[in-house]
Amino acid sequence: MANQKLYAGAKLRELRGRLSLTQKEFAEKLGVSLPYLNQMENNNRPVSTSVVLGLAQEFGFDVTELQSGDEARLVGDMREALADPVFTGPAPALADLRLAASNAPSLVRAFLDLHTAYRQSHERLASLDEALGREDARLQPSPWEEVRDFFHYCDNYIDAVDRSAERFASQRKPGETMAKAAIRVLESHQVTTVLADTNVVRQFNPATGQLTISKQTNPASQTFQLLIQLALTTQAPLLNATLDLARFQSVEARSIAKVGLANYFAGAALMPYATFLAAAQDTRHDLEVLAARFGASLEQVAHRLSTMQRPAAKGIPFFFVRVDQAGTITKRHSATTLQFARYGGACPLWNVHQAFETPGQFLRQLAETPDGERYFCLARDVSKSGGAYHLPTRRYAIGLGCEVRHARALVYADHMEIDAADAYAPIGISCRICERRNCHQRSVPPLERKLRVDPDTRGVLPYQLD
Repeated sequence: MANQKLYAGAKLRELRGRLSLTQKEFAEKLGVSLPYLNQMENNNRPVSTSVVLGLAQEFGFDVTELQSGDEARLVGDMREALADPVFTGPAPALADLRLAASNAPSLVRAFLDLHTAYRQSHERLASLDEALGREDARLQPSPWEEVRDFFHYCDNYIDAVDRSAERFASQRKPGETMAKAAIRVLESHQVTTVLADTNVVRQFNPATGQLTISKQTNPASQTFQLLIQLALTTQAPLLNATLDLARFQSVEARSIAKVGLANYFAGAALMPYATFLAAAQDTRHDLEVLAARFGASLEQVAHRLSTMQRPAAKGIPFFFVRVDQAGTITKRHSATTLQFARYGGACPLWNVHQAFETPGQFLRQLAETPDGERYFCLARDVSKSGGAYHLPTRRYAIGLGCEVRHARALVYADHMEIDAADAYAPIGISCRICERRNCHQRSVPPLERKLRVDPDTRGVLPYQLD
């Protein structure tokens, strides 16, 4: 891996665009010829060592961004999209997909948007007559999916919001809890906070300026809701500027994203970047210790760990996922090369599904994906009480993990046979694009393979894959 050539044409073009430099000006500052820069920007040549040093010294560019996970994410998303039966021809070679992702990422995203729109229109056929009868009928990406992809391709790290939350946390008075600090700042903005015995977790009345927080939630959730309201009240210009840059296609998507950014601010204030990163490294990423230290829940800590991607101060690239009891992914993010299925559930061999069977326990797993990448995976069930006997308890499982080369920095990986090849469970993204031939948990055949059915022979599967 150390000798692997680095092709990052799209990143070079993006940086040059941010700096508003012509190719000639950019080449001069990097100390290379114009034709050489042109070849690097078009991925005809790898990025040289001298250019990497020039990017760091001349522009203060975090060169680790040249190897960001965007290309791997786009390739994974394209493979899943192209596995759709609507594409009847042979699937493009993996090398072609990688070339498209590295040379034309904007075109790839446009293709993915088009496929998403197709899937949504196909799934809505039952109500198409009603939709076509409206004058405003038009195909749009799902607001939830549009917002999810926004955070996904930002590496789940929003720098301006993160730093603003960190500044707020640093301005607490000596001995002041985060909840009291939030209440104090809200009061300075004419917002009064009351705790009430209600099923509504948080409710703000703009007319009276009263913020109501439910007593039925635990203290960590109460503090988190206070910080969300603080973000919506005091950080509106910053949140709106971020939303303007994102250019969401619908009012619904923008509204969902605004709540998402407020939640991001709350997590970043509760667990300030520099302080939290140092604590995570010091405790070897012990979720329970971190939760107690920062007054957060296990899920909040796990999610925060997946956002630690500040340039020049990055933590371990984690993936984070939350799954319901039906196996549906309700939250997902990957700062690693691991990809999650955009449609349907996750691989049943992944330990996150087993977490429901062992409540209150952390499950550890060494896993290998079909591309040969290996991961350390941690799973734990999370129950959220409704706050009263007659109210339902919501049950989820959370998964947190990283590439196995980072595993020794986690306390949970102690005494695991990381170097033993047979210790790794074979997992995939989803059955439709998984290439494993004899998986005993396969639910549907892979769409990229032809099937052979022999009525006289039955193996692990009722068919064979060519």
